[in-house]
Amino acid sequence: MDPVALSVFSSRVAAVCDEMGAVLRRAAFAPNIRDRLDYSCALFDTGGALGAQAAHIPVHLGSMAYAMRDLVAAVDWSPGDMLIVNDPYLGGTHLPDVTLVAPVFVAGKRVGFVANRAHHADIGAATPGSMPVSRRLEEEGRVIPPGLLLRGGRLDQDLWQALVGATARPALSGGDFQAQIAANRRGIQRLEALVEAMGRTAYAEALAALNDYGERLAAAMLAALPPGRYAFEDWLDDDGLGRQDIPLRVRVDIGADAVRVDFTGTSPQVEGNVNCPLSVAAAAVYYVFRCLMPDQTPACAGSFRRIRIEAPPGCLVNAQRPAAVAAGNVETSSRIVDCLLGALAPALPERIPAAAQGTMNNVALGARGEGGDWDYYETIGGGMGGGAQRPGLSAVQSHMTNTRNTPVEVLEMAHPLRIRRYALRRGSGGAGRHPGGDGLVREYEFLAPAQATLLTERRRHAPWGLAGGGPGQPGRNLLNGEPLPPKCRIELAPGDRLCIETPGGGGWGR
Repeated sequence: MDPVALSVFSSRVAAVCDEMGAVLRRAAFAPNIRDRLDYSCALFDTGGALGAQAAHIPVHLGSMAYAMRDLVAAVDWSPGDMLIVNDPYLGGTHLPDVTLVAPVFVAGKRVGFVANRAHHADIGAATPGSMPVSRRLEEEGRVIPPGLLLRGGRLDQDLWQALVGATARPALSGGDFQAQIAANRRGIQRLEALVEAMGRTAYAEALAALNDYGERLAAAMLAALPPGRYAFEDWLDDDGLGRQDIPLRVRVDIGADAVRVDFTGTSPQVEGNVNCPLSVAAAAVYYVFRCLMPDQTPACAGSFRRIRIEAPPGCLVNAQRPAAVAAGNVETSSRIVDCLLGALAPALPERIPAAAQGTMNNVALGARGEGGDWDYYETIGGGMGGGAQRPGLSAVQSHMTNTRNTPVEVLEMAHPLRIRRYALRRGSGGAGRHPGGDGLVREYEFLAPAQATLLTERRRHAPWGLAGGGPGQPGRNLLNGEPLPPKCRIELAPGDRLCIETPGGGGWGR
C-alpha cells in the first residue's frame, strides 16, 4: 500500500477500538471500569489474529492477541452472536477479567471480530473484590467457559441469570455486562461501515499490509540488537500460603531474524494464586519487545510474529488447571517484565531502565451483610526505574497496567470509606545519577465493618538498580500501624486504618 494510505488505515482501525472504549467507559456503572478505566478493546481478522487495539491495558491486550485464534476457531459464528469467557485456561487472564467477542459480517461474509475485556470487582468469589488468597481456580469466583451470551442478537436468559445471580449486586453487575455488549455493538457498526466503504477485498489487503509493515519494523528492531544469549533471575516474595522466594528465570536468545524467550528453570506452579497461564506470560513478553519498537509500530499480530515463547507446562508461567491465578495476572506478569528487562540490560545499556515498582499493589475491599453489600478493587501506582537518559517517574501505574486511580471523591461517595492520606512516598526511589521514581502512600479509614484482601509484591525483594544505581525501597502494608504480610485477608472494624506504601523504582548510575 501507499505509505500515506497505510498510515490512514492504521489510524482508522485503531479509532474503532478507541470508540468502543469510550462507549464502555460511559455506559459502565462500577468505578473500576468507569473511573479507573480497567478495560481494553481490540479488533481481529477472520482467523482471530490481532488487527488493531486501543492504548488500554497491556496484560489484557497481549493475552487476547495470544489466545484469540483458538477461541474463535471453536465456534460456528452467525451475525448477532456474542461470546463471553473468563476462563484463564481457555483464553482469559484471571476470573475478574471478562471478555466479550463478537463477529462482524458484511454482505453475509465474516470480515473479522471485535472484543473487549473489563475487570469486574465482583465475579462471585466468597470474598468481596473477587481477588482472594486462593488455592484453586474455583475459589476465585464464577468460571465462565466460552459460551454465546447472545445468539443472533438475542440474550441467553439462562446464562445471563447465572452470571448476574452469582454477584452480590446483580443490577450493578448487569449494567457493566450491558456496557460491554454496547461497546462491541459500536465496534461492529464502525467496522461494518469501514469495510463497506473500502470493500471486503481492499480491507483484507490493507489489514495484511498493516501486519507485514509491523513485522518489518519488528525485524528492524531485532536486527539492531546485539545477537547472543542473555539471562536473568528474579523472585516473587511469596504465594500467600507459606511459600517464599519463588524464582523466575528467563533466557533470551536473540538471532538475526527472531528472538526466543525461554522460561525453563522457573519455579513449578505453586499452591497460592501467583501462577499464570501462558497467555499472560506472552502478554508481558510482547509488551517488553513492543517498547523497543518504533513509536509508529502498529498494534497488530505482525509486530509479534518473530517472537517465540517457551515455558515448561506446569511451571509458574504456564500453569495448568486447576491452579489459582488471581495474582498471576497482575503480580507475576509484572515480575516477568522485570526479568526480561534485566536480561536485556547488558545488550541495551542505554535503553533499559532499572526495575519499576514491580507490583500493582492490589487492594480488594467490600462487605456482606452488616456493612452492606459492596465490592471495590483498585491498583495503586508507584515508582518507575531511572534510566540512562532520565530519572524514573513517580506515583504512576507501571508496565503491565495502564489504569488510572479512582478519585478520592468518587471512592468516598460510593463506599463507606475515607481516604486519610494520599501522598508521594518521598525518598523511596533508589539513589543514582538518575534516581528511581517515588512510590505512593494511600491510607483508608473504614466507616463500617468490611473485609480487605491484599495481593502485593516487592515487600521482601526490592526493585533493583542498574549501572551502580541503588534499589528502590520495598513497599509496606500496615493496619493501624502494624505490619501486614504481602498477601493476606483481614477483617476490619469502623475506625480501622489500612495504609499501603508502594515501592519506589530502582536508580540508574552511580
